[in-house]
Amino acid sequence: MANKRKRHRVLPGFGLSMGYTLIYLSLVVLIPIAFLFLKASTVSLAEFWETVTDDRVVASYKLTIYTSFIAALVNAVFGTLIAWVLVRYDFYGKRIIDALVDLPFALPTAVAGIALTTIYAPNGWIGQYFEAMGIKVAYTPLGIMVALTFIGLPFVVRSVQPVLQDLDRQYEEAASTLGASSTQIFVKIILPAIFPAILTGFALAFARALGEYGSVVFISGNMPMKTEIVPLLIITKLEQFNYAGAAAIAVVMLVFSFVLLFLINFWQWRTTKKYQMN
Repeated sequence: MANKRKRHRVLPGFGLSMGYTLIYLSLVVLIPIAFLFLKASTVSLAEFWETVTDDRVVASYKLTIYTSFIAALVNAVFGTLIAWVLVRYDFYGKRIIDALVDLPFALPTAVAGIALTTIYAPNGWIGQYFEAMGIKVAYTPLGIMVALTFIGLPFVVRSVQPVLQDLDRQYEEAASTLGASSTQIFVKIILPAIFPAILTGFALAFARALGEYGSVVFISGNMPMKTEIVPLLIITKLEQFNYAGAAAIAVVMLVFSFVLLFLINFWQWRTTKKYQMN
Protein backbone atom coordinates (compact mmCIF):
# COMPACT_ATOMS: atom_id res chain seq x y z
CA MET A 1 0.00 0.00 0.00
CA ALA A 2 1.24 3.45 -0.95
CA ASN A 3 0.06 4.99 2.28
CA LYS A 4 1.54 2.22 4.40
CA ARG A 5 3.00 3.68 7.54
CA LYS A 6 6.76 3.63 7.68
CA ARG A 7 8.05 1.32 10.38
CA HIS A 8 9.53 3.25 13.27
CA ARG A 9 13.10 2.35 14.25
CA VAL A 10 14.72 3.37 17.50
CA LEU A 11 18.24 2.99 16.10
CA PRO A 12 19.50 4.55 12.83
CA GLY A 13 19.16 2.74 9.51
CA PHE A 14 20.99 -0.44 8.60
CA GLY A 15 23.83 1.30 6.75
CA LEU A 16 24.72 3.67 9.56
CA SER A 17 24.33 1.01 12.26
CA MET A 18 26.47 -1.46 10.32
CA GLY A 19 29.10 1.23 9.79
CA TYR A 20 29.34 1.93 13.52
CA THR A 21 29.44 -1.82 14.20
CA LEU A 22 32.31 -2.43 11.79
CA ILE A 23 34.27 0.57 13.11
CA TYR A 24 33.84 -0.57 16.70
CA LEU A 25 34.80 -4.18 15.94
CA SER A 26 37.77 -3.03 13.91
CA LEU A 27 39.13 -0.77 16.66
CA VAL A 28 38.52 -3.21 19.51
CA VAL A 29 39.03 -6.64 17.91
CA LEU A 30 40.17 -6.83 14.29
CA ILE A 31 43.00 -4.27 14.25
CA PRO A 32 44.68 -5.55 17.47
CA ILE A 33 44.50 -9.13 16.18
CA ALA A 34 45.85 -8.07 12.81
CA PHE A 35 48.83 -6.35 14.46
CA LEU A 36 49.42 -9.46 16.55
CA PHE A 37 49.76 -11.54 13.39
CA LEU A 38 51.85 -8.78 11.82
CA LYS A 39 54.26 -8.77 14.77
CA ALA A 40 54.54 -12.56 14.67
CA SER A 41 55.36 -12.39 10.96
CA THR A 42 58.51 -10.33 11.62
CA VAL A 43 60.38 -13.56 12.37
CA SER A 44 61.18 -16.21 9.81
CA LEU A 45 59.11 -19.36 9.54
CA ALA A 46 61.96 -21.39 11.02
CA GLU A 47 62.26 -19.05 14.01
CA PHE A 48 58.48 -19.06 14.45
CA TRP A 49 58.37 -22.85 14.46
CA GLU A 50 61.32 -23.07 16.83
CA THR A 51 59.60 -20.69 19.24
CA VAL A 52 56.20 -22.37 19.34
CA THR A 53 57.58 -25.93 19.48
CA ASP A 54 60.03 -25.29 22.30
CA ASP A 55 59.58 -27.86 25.08
CA ARG A 56 58.72 -25.20 27.63
CA VAL A 57 56.13 -23.61 25.33
CA VAL A 58 54.53 -26.94 24.40
CA ALA A 59 54.31 -27.88 28.09
CA SER A 60 52.52 -24.59 28.82
CA TYR A 61 50.12 -25.18 25.90
CA LYS A 62 49.23 -28.63 27.19
CA LEU A 63 48.78 -27.42 30.77
CA THR A 64 46.64 -24.42 29.80
CA ILE A 65 44.35 -26.36 27.47
CA TYR A 66 44.03 -29.34 29.80
CA THR A 67 43.25 -27.38 32.96
CA SER A 68 40.91 -24.99 31.10
CA PHE A 69 38.95 -27.88 29.60
CA ILE A 70 38.57 -29.71 32.93
CA ALA A 71 37.55 -26.51 34.71
CA ALA A 72 34.97 -25.69 32.03
CA LEU A 73 33.64 -29.27 32.17
CA VAL A 74 33.26 -29.09 35.95
CA ASN A 75 31.46 -25.76 35.59
CA ALA A 76 29.15 -27.19 32.93
CA VAL A 77 27.97 -29.83 35.41
CA PHE A 78 27.83 -27.90 38.66
CA GLY A 79 26.87 -24.61 37.01
CA THR A 80 23.81 -26.33 35.53
CA LEU A 81 23.00 -27.79 38.95
CA ILE A 82 23.23 -24.36 40.60
CA ALA A 83 21.04 -22.81 37.88
CA TRP A 84 18.50 -25.61 38.41
CA VAL A 85 18.37 -25.00 42.16
CA LEU A 86 18.01 -21.22 41.72
CA VAL A 87 15.18 -21.58 39.21
CA ARG A 88 13.21 -24.57 40.48
CA TYR A 89 13.34 -24.09 44.26
CA ASP A 90 12.45 -21.34 46.72
CA PHE A 91 14.46 -21.22 49.93
CA TYR A 92 15.80 -18.79 52.49
CA GLY A 93 18.87 -16.93 51.24
CA LYS A 94 18.17 -17.61 47.56
CA ARG A 95 18.81 -14.01 46.55
CA ILE A 96 22.13 -14.01 48.40
CA ILE A 97 23.31 -17.17 46.61
CA ASP A 98 22.11 -15.75 43.30
CA ALA A 99 24.19 -12.61 43.91
CA LEU A 100 27.24 -14.63 45.00
CA VAL A 101 27.28 -16.35 41.60
CA ASP A 102 28.36 -13.06 40.04
CA LEU A 103 31.14 -12.49 42.59
CA PRO A 104 33.93 -13.71 40.23
CA PHE A 105 32.82 -11.02 37.76
CA ALA A 106 33.18 -8.23 40.33
CA LEU A 107 36.21 -9.50 42.23
CA PRO A 108 39.62 -8.54 40.78
CA THR A 109 41.28 -11.70 39.54
CA ALA A 110 44.51 -10.98 41.44
CA VAL A 111 42.53 -10.72 44.68
CA ALA A 112 40.81 -14.01 43.87
CA GLY A 113 44.20 -15.63 43.22
CA ILE A 114 45.62 -14.45 46.55
CA ALA A 115 42.50 -15.61 48.41
CA LEU A 116 42.50 -19.04 46.78
CA THR A 117 46.22 -19.46 47.43
CA THR A 118 45.75 -18.56 51.10
CA ILE A 119 42.88 -21.01 51.49
CA TYR A 120 44.36 -23.94 49.55
CA ALA A 121 48.01 -23.59 50.61
CA PRO A 122 49.39 -26.56 52.61
CA ASN A 123 48.78 -24.61 55.83
CA GLY A 124 45.57 -22.93 54.63
CA TRP A 125 42.06 -23.35 56.01
CA ILE A 126 41.11 -26.00 53.44
CA GLY A 127 44.51 -26.95 52.07
CA GLN A 128 45.67 -28.36 55.41
CA TYR A 129 43.00 -31.06 55.26
CA PHE A 130 43.96 -32.01 51.71
CA GLU A 131 47.60 -32.01 52.78
CA ALA A 132 46.75 -34.49 55.57
CA MET A 133 45.30 -36.80 52.90
CA GLY A 134 48.41 -36.44 50.76
CA ILE A 135 46.75 -34.14 48.22
CA LYS A 136 48.50 -30.89 47.35
CA VAL A 137 46.28 -28.22 45.79
CA ALA A 138 48.25 -24.98 45.66
CA TYR A 139 51.25 -24.81 43.32
CA THR A 140 49.98 -27.78 41.28
CA PRO A 141 47.79 -28.20 38.17
CA LEU A 142 44.93 -28.99 40.57
CA GLY A 143 45.26 -25.51 42.05
CA ILE A 144 45.12 -24.01 38.55
CA MET A 145 41.87 -25.92 37.92
CA VAL A 146 40.42 -24.57 41.16
CA ALA A 147 41.19 -20.98 40.11
CA LEU A 148 39.82 -21.48 36.59
CA THR A 149 36.68 -23.12 37.95
CA PHE A 150 36.14 -20.12 40.23
CA ILE A 151 36.35 -17.53 37.46
CA GLY A 152 34.30 -19.57 34.94
CA LEU A 153 31.30 -20.60 37.05
CA PRO A 154 29.10 -17.52 36.37
CA PHE A 155 29.24 -18.07 32.60
CA VAL A 156 27.45 -21.42 32.81
CA VAL A 157 24.95 -20.39 35.48
CA ARG A 158 23.92 -17.21 33.66
CA SER A 159 23.67 -19.06 30.34
CA VAL A 160 21.44 -21.86 31.62
CA GLN A 161 19.35 -19.93 34.15
CA PRO A 162 17.18 -17.90 31.72
CA VAL A 163 16.54 -20.97 29.54
CA LEU A 164 15.28 -22.90 32.56
CA GLN A 165 13.09 -19.98 33.56
CA ASP A 166 11.45 -19.87 30.12
CA LEU A 167 11.04 -23.66 29.87
CA ASP A 168 7.37 -24.60 29.64
CA ARG A 169 6.58 -27.10 32.40
CA GLN A 170 3.45 -28.45 30.71
CA TYR A 171 5.58 -30.94 28.77
CA GLU A 172 7.06 -32.24 32.02
CA GLU A 173 3.60 -32.55 33.54
CA ALA A 174 2.29 -34.35 30.46
CA ALA A 175 5.21 -36.78 30.50
CA SER A 176 4.68 -37.43 34.21
CA THR A 177 1.00 -38.09 33.60
CA LEU A 178 1.94 -40.65 30.94
CA GLY A 179 4.11 -42.48 33.46
CA ALA A 180 7.59 -41.15 32.70
CA SER A 181 10.08 -41.23 35.55
CA SER A 182 11.98 -38.18 36.78
CA THR A 183 15.12 -39.41 35.01
CA GLN A 184 13.25 -39.91 31.73
CA ILE A 185 11.69 -36.45 31.97
CA PHE A 186 15.08 -34.83 32.53
CA VAL A 187 16.90 -36.78 29.80
CA LYS A 188 14.18 -36.66 27.15
CA ILE A 189 12.55 -33.26 27.75
CA ILE A 190 14.64 -30.91 29.89
CA LEU A 191 18.20 -31.75 28.83
CA PRO A 192 17.62 -31.34 25.05
CA ALA A 193 16.09 -27.91 25.73
CA ILE A 194 18.92 -26.62 27.92
CA PHE A 195 21.84 -28.41 26.23
CA PRO A 196 22.58 -25.56 23.76
CA ALA A 197 22.72 -23.15 26.71
CA ILE A 198 25.07 -25.52 28.56
CA LEU A 199 27.32 -25.61 25.49
CA THR A 200 27.29 -21.81 25.37
CA GLY A 201 28.28 -21.57 29.03
CA PHE A 202 30.96 -24.22 28.54
CA ALA A 203 32.43 -22.36 25.55
CA LEU A 204 32.46 -19.04 27.41
CA ALA A 205 34.04 -20.57 30.52
CA PHE A 206 36.63 -22.41 28.43
CA ALA A 207 37.55 -19.30 26.44
CA ARG A 208 37.79 -17.25 29.62
CA ALA A 209 40.04 -19.84 31.25
CA LEU A 210 42.44 -20.02 28.28
CA GLY A 211 43.40 -16.38 28.73
CA GLU A 212 43.21 -16.14 32.51
CA TYR A 213 46.26 -14.74 34.27
CA GLY A 214 45.53 -12.88 37.50
CA SER A 215 43.84 -15.62 39.52
CA VAL A 216 46.27 -18.32 38.34
CA VAL A 217 49.63 -16.59 38.68
CA PHE A 218 49.65 -16.89 42.49
CA ILE A 219 48.20 -20.36 43.02
CA SER A 220 50.13 -22.03 40.18
CA GLY A 221 53.62 -21.45 41.54
CA ASN A 222 54.82 -20.64 37.97
CA MET A 223 57.24 -23.56 37.71
CA PRO A 224 58.45 -24.05 34.09
CA MET A 225 57.44 -27.39 32.55
CA LYS A 226 55.09 -28.03 35.50
CA THR A 227 52.72 -25.19 36.41
CA GLU A 228 53.53 -22.44 33.91
CA ILE A 229 50.52 -21.33 31.88
CA VAL A 230 50.60 -19.69 28.44
CA PRO A 231 49.62 -16.14 29.57
CA LEU A 232 52.46 -16.17 32.11
CA LEU A 233 54.91 -17.38 29.48
CA ILE A 234 53.82 -14.54 27.18
CA ILE A 235 54.37 -12.04 29.98
CA THR A 236 57.83 -13.53 30.55
CA LYS A 237 58.69 -13.07 26.85
CA LEU A 238 57.51 -9.46 26.99
CA GLU A 239 59.62 -8.76 30.07
CA GLN A 240 62.59 -10.10 28.11
CA PHE A 241 61.69 -7.67 25.27
CA ASN A 242 61.07 -10.66 22.98
CA TYR A 243 57.92 -9.18 21.46
CA ALA A 244 58.00 -11.35 18.34
CA GLY A 245 58.31 -14.50 20.43
CA ALA A 246 55.41 -13.45 22.65
CA ALA A 247 53.32 -12.69 19.56
CA ALA A 248 54.15 -16.08 18.02
CA ILE A 249 53.02 -17.93 21.15
CA ALA A 250 49.86 -15.82 21.33
CA VAL A 251 49.03 -16.43 17.66
CA VAL A 252 49.09 -20.21 18.10
CA MET A 253 46.82 -19.95 21.15
CA LEU A 254 44.51 -17.56 19.31
CA VAL A 255 44.14 -19.84 16.30
CA PHE A 256 43.52 -22.87 18.51
CA SER A 257 40.91 -20.99 20.54
CA PHE A 258 39.15 -19.73 17.43
CA VAL A 259 38.96 -23.19 15.83
CA LEU A 260 37.76 -24.81 19.04
CA LEU A 261 35.09 -22.17 19.69
CA PHE A 262 33.96 -22.43 16.07
CA LEU A 263 33.49 -26.19 16.44
CA ILE A 264 31.61 -25.75 19.73
CA ASN A 265 29.33 -23.10 18.22
CA PHE A 266 28.71 -25.32 15.19
CA TRP A 267 27.80 -28.19 17.49
CA GLN A 268 25.50 -25.88 19.43
CA TRP A 269 23.81 -24.76 16.18
CA ARG A 270 23.29 -28.36 15.07
CA THR A 271 21.88 -29.31 18.48
CA THR A 272 19.49 -26.34 18.53
CA LYS A 273 18.31 -27.05 14.98
CA LYS A 274 17.72 -30.73 15.80
CA TYR A 275 15.76 -29.84 18.91
CA GLN A 276 13.58 -27.33 17.03
CA MET A 277 12.83 -29.89 14.31
CA ASN A 278 11.69 -32.38 16.92
